[in-house]
Amino acid sequence: MGTYAEIIVEVIFGFLGLFLLTKVLGKTQMNQITVFDFIAAIAAGELFGNAIFDPEAGLTHIAVAIITWGLLMIVIEKITQRYKRTRGFFEGKPSVIISQGEIRYEDMKANKMDFNQLMHQLRSNNVFSIAEVDYAIIEANGTLSILKKSAYQTPTRNDLKLPEQANPLPVSFILDGEIIKDNVINSGQTLDWLHQEIKKLGFDKVAEVAYAEWTPTDGLLAKAYR
Repeated sequence: MGTYAEIIVEVIFGFLGLFLLTKVLGKTQMNQITVFDFIAAIAAGELFGNAIFDPEAGLTHIAVAIITWGLLMIVIEKITQRYKRTRGFFEGKPSVIISQGEIRYEDMKANKMDFNQLMHQLRSNNVFSIAEVDYAIIEANGTLSILKKSAYQTPTRNDLKLPEQANPLPVSFILDGEIIKDNVINSGQTLDWLHQEIKKLGFDKVAEVAYAEWTPTDGLLAKAYR
């Protein structure tokens, strides 16, 4: 039983350590995963796993592994911020594979991309024909950024000569039948007002509301459980 207890403690400690490390590294590291980040994450998992199941390893070994990996990531990040020329080596470079509607086959080969993969990426961007694409760029993290030809672009208010319109961010007031009091108060509303609005929408009580959001332009929108 002692061994199981030690594993449980080490797993919890390792989880908390990695969680704190992600907070230090920031959200961009989690969202913009480059080849280097992917390799480093695999290495960190391997070190963490070995430290847990190695009978001679303890919390100190796990802490050293996590801290060392974290420091390495931070140092690499500082280097790429300070020395621009290192960014291409550590983070990779974007590659243009479609330019002015023409496919650049050599760049596709250099990025190990075939036409099946290209079409899959295009469809993921709601493009179902290469004829619609003016430019396509493979980003450093492997995603495909697309600029459609003007004939296939969605017209904007500016294109239609329409005046600018306010576009406020919706604020969540109720989630899973529970009121988010801070959001309601920070939005300049009151809990009494919210209860009255809920009743106007046909709900007897807040617990019946699965989700509710509010904007100054559209008012309160509420959804019931199905």
